[in-house]
Amino acid sequence: MVPNGIRALWAEGKSALNGWLSTDSPFVAEIMAAQGYDSLTIDLQHGFVGYDAARSMLQAMRASGVTPMVRVPWLDPADIMKALDAGAYGIICPMVNTREEAEQLVSYMRYPPNGVRSFGPSRVTFSAGADYGQHADKEVLCFAMIETAEAMRNLEAIVTTPGLDGVYIGPADLTLGLTGRKYPTGFDREEPEIVEAIKRVLDAAHKAGIRACLHNGSAAYAAKAVGWGFDLVTISNDVRLLAGAAAASVAEARKLIGSAPTDTPAQARGGY
Repeated sequence: MVPNGIRALWAEGKSALNGWLSTDSPFVAEIMAAQGYDSLTIDLQHGFVGYDAARSMLQAMRASGVTPMVRVPWLDPADIMKALDAGAYGIICPMVNTREEAEQLVSYMRYPPNGVRSFGPSRVTFSAGADYGQHADKEVLCFAMIETAEAMRNLEAIVTTPGLDGVYIGPADLTLGLTGRKYPTGFDREEPEIVEAIKRVLDAAHKAGIRACLHNGSAAYAAKAVGWGFDLVTISNDVRLLAGAAAASVAEARKLIGSAPTDTPAQARGGY
């Protein structure tokens, strides 16, 4: 089986840089995969992506060697198993709030006797290797999202779930869950109580011997999170990157046009 690139980075003591795909475009996935990310996650929860598109996106990403992951819509065995069979090397599951739910998540990702995953690796035996069934349990990554007040109350029970590889913080939902609408929504939190909560998850995960991951809105915040000790950081997503680059290009053009000398009609025609 082709080794999991994220696990290889962790074995070297490095953090992984993750990209995020919210549009159902294999071409966009192919472009993003060529930009130097260590891993790319297809978002089936909030992204405009269905299973058929995700399958094609996984195929488009293969040539780059980037490690492919999927955020599934919810804690559902069918979604998780189909994403793995299609070639995902990691699953990020939203709204895991209890030890029982974390145990269910792990069971859906592991073959018997370690779990209840059904054997039917439709594509992944071609993308990962014919011996996939023998090695998948030790290679694929299982991440539970921590993003609610209930999950924070059950944090220690969740992070000590056998077979869980790590937790993934959704800071926007975590802020809503802990404070309601006290603060504006968004990723890169600066409020002391939210930063404290984020670091509490980080510390609890590492104390339990698992990995901690954080979703970020900017490269600067992602770098800060790596400095705190996060093992995987996500930077923005394809939609925000496209919007940001387009807005910057338009703003630059308008600034240059506004400051450029204006020719008279005769000069524009080549006259005097």
